[in-house]
This record gives sequence, structure tokens and C-alpha cells, in this order.
Amino acid sequence: MAIQNSPVRGVMTAADFMSPTELLAYAQRLESLGYPELWLTDMFGREIYVTAGFVLANTSRIKVATGIAHIYGRDAIASEQAGRTLSELSGGRFIQGLGVSHPIAATMRGVPWEDPVEKTRAYIAAMRGEVPLQPRAAVPKVPIYLAANGPKMMAVAAELADGANTYMQPPERTAEARATLGPDKALNVVLPCCLTTDPALGRAAGRRALSISLPLAAYQRRGRATGFTEEDWSDGGSDRLVDSCFTWGDLDTIMSRMRAHIDAGATAIEIGAGPADPDARGPAWDLLEAVAPGDSV
Repeated sequence: MAIQNSPVRGVMTAADFMSPTELLAYAQRLESLGYPELWLTDMFGREIYVTAGFVLANTSRIKVATGIAHIYGRDAIASEQAGRTLSELSGGRFIQGLGVSHPIAATMRGVPWEDPVEKTRAYIAAMRGEVPLQPRAAVPKVPIYLAANGPKMMAVAAELADGANTYMQPPERTAEARATLGPDKALNVVLPCCLTTDPALGRAAGRRALSISLPLAAYQRRGRATGFTEEDWSDGGSDRLVDSCFTWGDLDTIMSRMRAHIDAGATAIEIGAGPADPDARGPAWDLLEAVAPGDSV
């Protein structure tokens, strides 16, 4: 049964780990549960805009977002063209999440890593400026959400985007983000969660979920600003770090963390739902069903 007035708006999904059939069944079930949005991560498997188009073509109500498409993967005109095309073909059901990603995104393409704040500002300004595109019809405006954890990138979101997404941030950082972003822009908190009361299972699920991000310098710099040390980042992350960046517990505990972010200024929660069982395959439907927003689409 869906929670009344659930703060969850969408689901962050590593779609590369699903077959096409599994992905469509997953998206259609989320749609039936009333989720307004499905966010797709940009990894190193499927092309994210093509995948978004595939899901949009096989659903009817749910919006599909890139979460996030990294800007080293394509130039500003290509991103703008992709966003406009998906918005037109889906009747306005596409959301464009963008981010600078990390140096590896530039290195693997053989291009230099640039100042991330200035690179992002110029990129979004180019998208929002005059571009040599000739759409065949009026295209619904494509909202741009910027992945932003620190104050400098959040300022870019406040200046040029429609909103921002944060990740691996405690509620006090949500309050800081809102202060920088201002009152009128959307602020989504991406919150990885696991429904279990077993501390060992919960923290193990947290370490699995955070394993890609924990070694990255940008997250470590932000963690130091929150009071974590090098010791917290070693051996898969300390319990204190995992408990700060990942939410596990019973449903009341998870909802309490969500509400803390909302009270701190978040507009909505984009949940990442992981299973407690390390051998489990497939989505954590126990949690996704429990926090579904219902018939809000």
C-alpha cells in the first residue's frame, strides 16, 4: 500500500544491469505504482538517451530522466538536440539530468579535464542559448537538473538550470544546498536505501551501493568538509560514513530520513532501492511498493 503524501517522486535506476525485457517490465510496474519519474544512470554500457527513448516509447505516463548524462559524453548541441527530440516524441515526458561527472569521463575519451564549474556553466549556457537546431514542431520545454553537491556547482544550478540533484549528502547539506539554490528551483535528493533492520545487512548493502562513488576524489573532498577523514573512506567506508550516505532500517526509519531532507529544503526524493540480500537479483520491490506515491502521475 502506498504511503499517503510520500516524498518520493522518482526512482534512480542502474538500467545497464537489466535486460531490455526486464527494464520495460520494471518501468511499467513503476508507472502502475504511480511513480511520476524514472531516472536512468549514465554508466559505460548503453547510451543513456537511446535507453530513455526506448523506455518512453513503451510507457504512457511516467517521465524518464537522465540521471545523470555526463557532459564529457557529448557536446552541448548534441545534448540539446537529444533533449528536444525525446521531449517532442514523448509529449513532454523527458527530463534532462546533466553533470560534469569525474576525470575518468574525460580520460577515457582522450580529452583534458577542465575546471568543472566553468565547464558546466559554459555547457548549460550554450544549451540555453541560440543553437542551430530546427525542430519540426513546438517542443515542450525540457527541464534541466544539474548534479551538484558543493556550493560552487549549486550556484551554477541556481543561475542556469531548473533545479539540482544531490547525492551522498546528509540533511544538513540539503539545508545548505537550498540556501544556495534559492527558493524557486527544484532540489532533488538522491537517496540510496535498503529495507532491513539488520545492521550487518544494511551496511553491507550500503557499501555495495556506494562502492563506485567512495573512491572518487570529488566525494572525498565533500566528505572532508562534512567532517570525515581518510580513515572513514578506507576498507569500503566506515560505519559512520555508510550510515551518513546510505539509509537502512525499517520503513519508519527510512521515512524519517526522507522527511529530514524535505524539512531541510528538498523538493522531492529520488530513491535508489537496493535489496538486503547480497544474492538477490532484481529490484527491491518491498521498499519500492512501500514508498510509492500512489496515483499521483
